[in-house]
Amino acid sequence: MIIKVWGCRGSLPSPGPENIIYGGNTSCVQVLYKDTCVILDGGSGIQRLGKFLNPKIKEVHILLTHLHIDHTMGLGFFQPLYHPDITVHLWGPSTAVEPLLHRLRRYFSPPLFPVRMNELPNHPVIHEIDNSEFMIGELKIKSEYICHPGPTLGFRIDDGECVFTYLPDHEPFLGSANFPYDPEWTSGFELARNADLLLHDGEYTEEEYKGKIGWGHSSIDGAIDFGRLCGVRKMGIFHHDPLNSDEKLEEIFKQSMEFKDPQFIVELCKEGSVYNLGGGE
Repeated sequence: MIIKVWGCRGSLPSPGPENIIYGGNTSCVQVLYKDTCVILDGGSGIQRLGKFLNPKIKEVHILLTHLHIDHTMGLGFFQPLYHPDITVHLWGPSTAVEPLLHRLRRYFSPPLFPVRMNELPNHPVIHEIDNSEFMIGELKIKSEYICHPGPTLGFRIDDGECVFTYLPDHEPFLGSANFPYDPEWTSGFELARNADLLLHDGEYTEEEYKGKIGWGHSSIDGAIDFGRLCGVRKMGIFHHDPLNSDEKLEEIFKQSMEFKDPQFIVELCKEGSVYNLGGGE
């Protein structure tokens, strides 16, 4: 299973010379396993992914954690949606209020976007999911609602040998001074337990987080605590604050690593990072 990062910035794209190391595109991660292509989120990074997608790939599954604009803003620029010979599946969180298709149509409509969904040359297959388990090719995928405003899913992807967990927007502790606590009461624990790779929200410093409790995001310190609780092997800090330059990111990351001393591999996620988890290459 190969994991490719096409965007790891949070909230808003932030291109610029001060962000060339970690990148400015918003959330988009590609999972490749044998002949299966899964894409996690449709942030601005999905535009480049579509441009460089292997032409041999004729079926694509896009799994949306939620529908905040930084996770969907690139969908209309994803080239396979304009090629009817490619089958595109769009998976996203179910709600009791409005079907996923209707929510997606809000984006694919003026004045936000000039092309409506029913005008796309490719007519994507829509799948609503909640606390679900399903197969895409040989990949076993588990989705669960996690702590973030609006209906938001996290994903656990298992190829039979390795496990990858994706929690890009996640506040597992919700301001609790007693975190970490019983795993049974910890958002996202079952998704991340013993994962070989976890990409997790780390938008804030600990001081910044104190003023943003309930916004649905984590500090780097909190992300490390969560990774330790879940017993993950490796963690990539994800969803970087758009205000933080490369230099600032490295400064706050260094402080967190010195303070937390995690005893497992933790790194700042970079746009362009590739993680090879082995098996089914």
